[in-house]
Amino acid sequence: MKVGIVFANVGLLGTAEGAEALALAAEEHGVDSVWTVEHVVVPADYESRYPYSKDGRMPGGDSSPIPDPLIWLTWVGAHSQRLLLGTGVLILPQRNPAVLAKEVATLDQLSGGRVQLGIGVGWLREEFEALGVPFERRGARTDEYVAALRELWGAVEPTFQGEFVEFERALSHPKPVRGAVPIVVGGHTPIAARRAGRLGDGFFPAEHRELATLLDEMRGAAVAAGRDPEAIEVTTGAPRDAAEWERLSSLGVDRIVVPPPALTPDDIGPALGRLMEQLRN
Repeated sequence: MKVGIVFANVGLLGTAEGAEALALAAEEHGVDSVWTVEHVVVPADYESRYPYSKDGRMPGGDSSPIPDPLIWLTWVGAHSQRLLLGTGVLILPQRNPAVLAKEVATLDQLSGGRVQLGIGVGWLREEFEALGVPFERRGARTDEYVAALRELWGAVEPTFQGEFVEFERALSHPKPVRGAVPIVVGGHTPIAARRAGRLGDGFFPAEHRELATLLDEMRGAAVAAGRDPEAIEVTTGAPRDAAEWERLSSLGVDRIVVPPPALTPDDIGPALGRLMEQLRN
Protein backbone atom coordinates (compact mmCIF):
# COMPACT_ATOMS: atom_id res chain seq x y z
CA MET A 1 0.00 0.00 0.00
CA LYS A 2 1.36 3.40 -0.97
CA VAL A 3 1.35 6.17 1.65
CA GLY A 4 0.87 9.88 1.01
CA ILE A 5 0.66 13.01 3.13
CA VAL A 6 -2.52 15.09 2.84
CA PHE A 7 -2.96 18.69 4.10
CA ALA A 8 0.71 18.93 3.22
CA ASN A 9 0.83 22.71 2.76
CA VAL A 10 -0.68 23.75 6.10
CA GLY A 11 0.89 25.41 9.13
CA LEU A 12 4.61 26.01 9.04
CA LEU A 13 4.91 23.29 6.38
CA GLY A 14 3.51 25.92 4.03
CA THR A 15 6.68 27.98 4.39
CA ALA A 16 9.80 27.55 2.26
CA GLU A 17 11.65 25.88 5.16
CA GLY A 18 8.70 23.64 6.00
CA ALA A 19 8.12 22.55 2.42
CA GLU A 20 11.80 21.67 1.97
CA ALA A 21 11.90 19.75 5.26
CA LEU A 22 8.77 17.80 4.33
CA ALA A 23 10.08 16.99 0.85
CA LEU A 24 13.38 15.66 2.13
CA ALA A 25 11.78 13.68 4.97
CA ALA A 26 9.09 12.21 2.73
CA GLU A 27 11.63 10.84 0.27
CA GLU A 28 13.90 9.58 3.03
CA HIS A 29 11.12 7.62 4.72
CA GLY A 30 9.34 6.17 1.70
CA VAL A 31 6.31 8.45 1.37
CA ASP A 32 5.16 8.33 -2.25
CA SER A 33 3.22 11.60 -2.53
CA VAL A 34 2.16 14.89 -0.96
CA TRP A 35 -1.32 16.38 -1.43
CA THR A 36 -2.21 20.04 -0.97
CA VAL A 37 -5.40 21.84 -0.02
CA GLU A 38 -6.68 25.02 -1.66
CA HIS A 39 -8.76 28.11 -1.01
CA VAL A 40 -8.03 31.32 -2.88
CA VAL A 41 -9.98 33.31 -0.30
CA VAL A 42 -11.99 32.37 2.78
CA PRO A 43 -14.71 34.99 3.27
CA ALA A 44 -15.04 35.95 6.94
CA ASP A 45 -18.06 34.48 8.74
CA TYR A 46 -18.93 32.18 5.84
CA GLU A 47 -22.21 30.28 6.20
CA SER A 48 -21.47 27.37 3.83
CA ARG A 49 -20.91 24.10 5.67
CA TYR A 50 -17.48 22.48 5.47
CA PRO A 51 -18.35 18.84 4.67
CA TYR A 52 -15.50 17.14 6.56
CA SER A 53 -16.13 18.25 10.15
CA LYS A 54 -18.99 17.92 12.60
CA ASP A 55 -19.19 21.66 13.29
CA GLY A 56 -19.12 22.63 9.61
CA ARG A 57 -16.00 24.78 9.98
CA MET A 58 -12.59 24.28 8.44
CA PRO A 59 -9.85 23.17 10.84
CA GLY A 60 -7.19 25.67 11.80
CA GLY A 61 -9.38 28.75 11.76
CA ASP A 62 -10.53 30.99 8.95
CA SER A 63 -7.30 32.99 8.75
CA SER A 64 -4.80 30.10 8.66
CA PRO A 65 -2.41 30.50 5.69
CA ILE A 66 -3.21 28.30 2.67
CA PRO A 67 -0.41 28.73 0.10
CA ASP A 68 -1.28 28.39 -3.56
CA PRO A 69 -0.98 24.66 -4.25
CA LEU A 70 0.84 24.80 -7.58
CA ILE A 71 3.45 27.32 -6.45
CA TRP A 72 4.01 25.42 -3.19
CA LEU A 73 4.35 22.13 -5.10
CA THR A 74 6.93 23.74 -7.39
CA TRP A 75 9.08 24.43 -4.36
CA VAL A 76 8.60 20.87 -3.09
CA GLY A 77 9.40 19.48 -6.53
CA ALA A 78 12.66 21.43 -6.60
CA HIS A 79 13.70 19.80 -3.32
CA SER A 80 12.78 16.21 -4.22
CA GLN A 81 13.47 13.67 -6.93
CA ARG A 82 10.74 11.00 -6.76
CA LEU A 83 7.90 12.45 -4.70
CA LEU A 84 4.57 12.72 -6.52
CA LEU A 85 3.12 16.23 -6.37
CA GLY A 86 -0.63 16.12 -5.84
CA THR A 87 -3.38 18.66 -5.38
CA GLY A 88 -5.89 17.26 -2.95
CA VAL A 89 -7.85 19.09 -4.17
CA LEU A 90 -7.65 22.04 -6.53
CA ILE A 91 -11.08 23.68 -6.98
CA LEU A 92 -11.33 23.28 -10.74
CA PRO A 93 -14.43 25.37 -11.63
CA GLN A 94 -12.76 28.44 -10.10
CA ARG A 95 -9.82 28.20 -12.53
CA ASN A 96 -9.43 29.32 -16.13
CA PRO A 97 -8.69 26.00 -17.88
CA ALA A 98 -6.27 27.45 -20.45
CA VAL A 99 -4.19 29.17 -17.76
CA LEU A 100 -4.36 26.08 -15.56
CA ALA A 101 -3.30 23.78 -18.39
CA LYS A 102 -0.17 25.90 -18.90
CA GLU A 103 0.62 26.05 -15.16
CA VAL A 104 0.19 22.32 -14.59
CA ALA A 105 2.09 21.29 -17.72
CA THR A 106 4.95 23.59 -16.74
CA LEU A 107 5.14 22.09 -13.26
CA ASP A 108 4.96 18.60 -14.74
CA GLN A 109 7.86 19.35 -17.09
CA LEU A 110 9.98 20.93 -14.37
CA SER A 111 9.39 18.00 -12.02
CA GLY A 112 9.96 15.25 -14.57
CA GLY A 113 6.34 14.14 -14.88
CA ARG A 114 5.41 13.93 -11.20
CA VAL A 115 2.16 15.93 -11.05
CA GLN A 116 -1.18 14.43 -9.99
CA LEU A 117 -4.00 16.94 -10.54
CA GLY A 118 -6.59 16.25 -7.87
CA ILE A 119 -9.77 18.21 -8.54
CA GLY A 120 -12.98 19.05 -6.72
CA VAL A 121 -16.10 21.07 -7.45
CA GLY A 122 -15.89 23.16 -4.27
CA TRP A 123 -18.29 23.72 -1.37
CA LEU A 124 -17.68 27.32 -0.23
CA ARG A 125 -20.33 29.39 -2.03
CA GLU A 126 -19.00 32.66 -0.62
CA GLU A 127 -15.59 32.00 -2.15
CA PHE A 128 -17.13 31.51 -5.60
CA GLU A 129 -19.03 34.77 -5.18
CA ALA A 130 -15.84 36.62 -4.21
CA LEU A 131 -14.11 35.28 -7.33
CA GLY A 132 -17.00 36.12 -9.63
CA VAL A 133 -17.59 32.46 -10.58
CA PRO A 134 -21.12 31.00 -10.55
CA PHE A 135 -21.62 28.46 -7.78
CA GLU A 136 -24.54 26.85 -9.62
CA ARG A 137 -23.71 24.20 -12.22
CA ARG A 138 -20.15 23.98 -10.99
CA GLY A 139 -20.28 20.22 -11.58
CA ALA A 140 -21.04 20.64 -15.27
CA ARG A 141 -18.35 23.30 -15.49
CA THR A 142 -15.87 20.90 -13.87
CA ASP A 143 -16.62 18.13 -16.37
CA GLU A 144 -16.14 20.50 -19.30
CA TYR A 145 -12.91 21.92 -17.89
CA VAL A 146 -11.47 18.40 -17.58
CA ALA A 147 -12.13 17.84 -21.28
CA ALA A 148 -10.62 21.23 -22.14
CA LEU A 149 -7.48 20.52 -20.11
CA ARG A 150 -6.93 17.23 -21.89
CA GLU A 151 -7.43 18.87 -25.27
CA LEU A 152 -4.88 21.57 -24.43
CA TRP A 153 -2.36 19.02 -23.18
CA GLY A 154 -2.80 16.41 -25.90
CA ALA A 155 -3.69 18.09 -29.18
CA VAL A 156 -1.23 19.61 -31.62
CA GLU A 157 -3.64 22.48 -32.35
CA PRO A 158 -6.12 22.38 -29.46
CA THR A 159 -9.68 23.23 -30.42
CA PHE A 160 -12.68 23.05 -28.11
CA GLN A 161 -16.29 24.16 -28.26
CA GLY A 162 -18.30 23.92 -25.06
CA GLU A 163 -20.86 25.73 -22.96
CA PHE A 164 -18.33 27.33 -20.62
CA VAL A 165 -15.13 27.49 -22.67
CA GLU A 166 -14.14 27.57 -26.30
CA PHE A 167 -10.92 28.03 -28.24
CA GLU A 168 -9.66 27.25 -31.73
CA ARG A 169 -6.14 26.17 -32.67
CA ALA A 170 -4.91 27.50 -29.32
CA LEU A 171 -1.32 26.28 -29.24
CA SER A 172 -0.30 25.44 -25.67
CA HIS A 173 3.27 24.56 -24.74
CA PRO A 174 4.98 22.97 -22.92
CA LYS A 175 3.10 19.69 -22.97
CA PRO A 176 3.11 17.32 -19.98
CA VAL A 177 5.92 14.78 -19.91
CA ARG A 178 3.63 11.83 -20.69
CA GLY A 179 1.22 13.73 -22.90
CA ALA A 180 -1.27 14.32 -20.11
CA VAL A 181 -1.40 14.77 -16.34
CA PRO A 182 -3.41 12.23 -14.31
CA ILE A 183 -6.67 13.79 -13.09
CA VAL A 184 -7.79 12.52 -9.70
CA VAL A 185 -11.41 13.24 -8.81
CA GLY A 186 -11.91 14.15 -5.17
CA GLY A 187 -15.11 13.93 -3.15
CA HIS A 188 -17.03 11.47 -0.98
CA THR A 189 -20.46 11.63 -2.60
CA PRO A 190 -22.04 9.30 -5.18
CA ILE A 191 -21.87 12.15 -7.70
CA ALA A 192 -18.11 12.44 -7.21
CA ALA A 193 -17.73 8.66 -7.48
CA ARG A 194 -19.61 8.60 -10.78
CA ARG A 195 -17.54 11.52 -12.06
CA ALA A 196 -14.37 9.59 -11.23
CA GLY A 197 -15.71 6.58 -13.08
CA ARG A 198 -16.64 8.59 -16.16
CA LEU A 199 -13.52 10.70 -16.54
CA GLY A 200 -10.99 10.26 -13.73
CA ASP A 201 -7.57 8.66 -13.78
CA GLY A 202 -7.96 8.39 -10.02
CA PHE A 203 -10.59 8.69 -7.29
CA PHE A 204 -9.85 10.38 -3.94
CA PRO A 205 -12.69 10.14 -1.39
CA ALA A 206 -11.41 11.63 1.85
CA GLU A 207 -13.91 9.58 3.87
CA HIS A 208 -13.40 5.81 3.92
CA ARG A 209 -16.38 4.64 5.96
CA GLU A 210 -18.75 4.39 2.97
CA LEU A 211 -15.98 3.46 0.59
CA ALA A 212 -17.41 0.14 -0.61
CA THR A 213 -20.59 1.85 -1.80
CA LEU A 214 -18.65 4.68 -3.43
CA LEU A 215 -16.35 2.27 -5.25
CA ASP A 216 -19.37 0.38 -6.57
CA GLU A 217 -20.71 3.68 -7.93
CA MET A 218 -17.35 4.56 -9.45
CA ARG A 219 -16.87 1.16 -11.10
CA GLY A 220 -20.41 1.07 -12.44
CA ALA A 221 -19.99 4.51 -14.01
CA ALA A 222 -16.67 3.47 -15.53
CA VAL A 223 -18.17 0.37 -17.14
CA ALA A 224 -21.11 2.39 -18.45
CA ALA A 225 -18.63 4.84 -20.03
CA GLY A 226 -16.69 2.00 -21.66
CA ARG A 227 -13.72 2.41 -19.33
CA ASP A 228 -11.73 -0.09 -17.26
CA PRO A 229 -12.54 0.56 -13.57
CA GLU A 230 -9.40 -1.27 -12.46
CA ALA A 231 -7.30 1.37 -14.20
CA ILE A 232 -8.64 4.09 -11.86
CA GLU A 233 -6.27 4.51 -8.91
CA VAL A 234 -8.02 4.83 -5.53
CA THR A 235 -6.65 7.03 -2.75
CA THR A 236 -8.34 7.56 0.60
CA GLY A 237 -7.74 8.71 4.15
CA ALA A 238 -7.74 6.13 6.92
CA PRO A 239 -6.70 5.71 10.56
CA ARG A 240 -3.36 4.17 11.45
CA ASP A 241 -4.84 0.73 11.90
CA ALA A 242 -3.37 -2.36 10.23
CA ALA A 243 -6.68 -4.24 10.16
CA GLU A 244 -8.47 -1.32 8.54
CA TRP A 245 -5.70 -1.01 5.98
CA GLU A 246 -6.13 -4.66 5.06
CA ARG A 247 -9.86 -4.16 4.62
CA LEU A 248 -9.31 -1.13 2.41
CA SER A 249 -6.72 -2.97 0.35
CA SER A 250 -9.22 -5.78 -0.22
CA LEU A 251 -11.68 -3.19 -1.56
CA GLY A 252 -9.12 -2.03 -4.12
CA VAL A 253 -7.52 0.97 -2.41
CA ASP A 254 -4.07 1.75 -3.83
CA ARG A 255 -2.95 4.55 -1.51
CA ILE A 256 -3.64 5.71 2.03
CA VAL A 257 -3.11 9.36 2.93
CA VAL A 258 -2.54 10.66 6.45
CA PRO A 259 -2.13 14.20 7.81
CA PRO A 260 1.39 15.41 8.64
CA PRO A 261 2.50 13.93 11.97
CA ALA A 262 4.14 17.28 12.83
CA LEU A 263 3.71 20.81 11.53
CA THR A 264 7.12 22.41 12.01
CA PRO A 265 10.29 22.09 9.90
CA ASP A 266 12.35 20.81 12.83
CA ASP A 267 9.84 18.17 13.88
CA ILE A 268 8.54 16.80 10.61
CA GLY A 269 11.53 14.55 9.80
CA PRO A 270 11.69 12.61 13.09
CA ALA A 271 7.88 12.46 13.36
CA LEU A 272 7.50 11.16 9.81
CA GLY A 273 10.18 8.54 10.43
CA ARG A 274 8.31 7.27 13.50
CA LEU A 275 5.01 7.27 11.63
CA MET A 276 6.31 5.27 8.69
CA GLU A 277 7.98 2.78 11.03
CA GLN A 278 4.68 2.36 12.84
CA LEU A 279 2.79 1.84 9.59
CA ARG A 280 5.23 -0.80 8.38
CA ASN A 281 4.88 -2.89 11.56
